Amino acid sequence: MSERAKECSVVQLGRLNYREANGLQERVRDAREAERIGDTLLLLEHNPVYTRGRRSSADELPQDAAWYGERGIEIVDVDRGGRVTYHAPGQLVAYPIVKTADVVAHVRSLERVIITALASVGVDARARVDEGSDFTGVWVEERKIASIGVHLRRSITTHGFAINLDMDLEPWQWIVPCGLQAPITSVAAEIGAEVDAAAFAAEVSAVWATELGAEAREISSERLLALIAATDTPLA
Repeated sequence: MSERAKECSVVQLGRLNYREANGLQERVRDAREAERIGDTLLLLEHNPVYTRGRRSSADELPQDAAWYGERGIEIVDVDRGGRVTYHAPGQLVAYPIVKTADVVAHVRSLERVIITALASVGVDARARVDEGSDFTGVWVEERKIASIGVHLRRSITTHGFAINLDMDLEPWQWIVPCGLQAPITSVAAEIGAEVDAAAFAAEVSAVWATELGAEAREISSERLLALIAATDTPLA
């Protein structure tokens, strides 16, 4: 187990606007590349937003931006892989900012983290690895419960995964999520009960750290900002 892996950190950020969170990811990514921090997991919720990845097509958002805006949903183009997906309160979003030489192995590890965490609350989920890239994510039978989309730059990852805990699922019906006409589900829908979001986030943190061969060390957002501040100014 490497010294860097032992220093993996988890940061609970609460609810953030998507663009704000995206900017923070870039700062954390730069700090990770500069070796000012170790592998870091950002956990948060987003305000309602549809994000379009590099493989998105126009027909995945059948209505125009004004129609979605009237319903309180922003549309943002992003540099991650994958297609259109949805984020909103009641969904756990996780951004692992880690160093890796193999993006496919990284995606497989995220699938394992999600599946193991879901099993802890009684949801039997699976990956659909052999069915093509459009089926990336985690599924309960034929229902999608978690999305995965990753960007890799100079061996550092950004973006990550989103698990539907207890959210309004109707806005998923207003798009073609990930290019598929597939039903979307949530933990609450599968178990027929409320979800302890804080406990589930803690489980995700622990499973993610185990996947790295480390222990999760939670730090505050203030501490994270202090750690990455030096990276914001180029070194002399």
